[in-house]
Amino acid sequence: MRNEKTEFNLEDLNQKIFVQDEILALAKENSPRLLNKFRLVEPDFFNKLSAIQPNLKNSELIFCIYLKLNLTTKEIATYTFVTPKAIQNRKNRLRKKLNIASEVDIYKWFNDL
Repeated sequence: MRNEKTEFNLEDLNQKIFVQDEILALAKENSPRLLNKFRLVEPDFFNKLSAIQPNLKNSELIFCIYLKLNLTTKEIATYTFVTPKAIQNRKNRLRKKLNIASEVDIYKWFNDL
């Protein structure tokens, strides 16, 4: 009986890893499916974001996903075909919109959300 429980947990873990890999692949492709897929997997994330700022646009939500995935400025710039400076500006605008203090690590803020 104990063995079956372990297998179930391993299967569950493998499924989670597969979904995380799929989301990361969608992010790297800058796929329009990223938002819907992430919304299915992490509905609480969007509920918490909309409680803080209900007027976020889809493009801002996608940017939040990139930050939640701990992608660096350079990686986000590469995947979205913009300059790292543009990504830095987006981070600053998002900080203001979500009232994230400048001394707070934005990646930690999103991980704690």
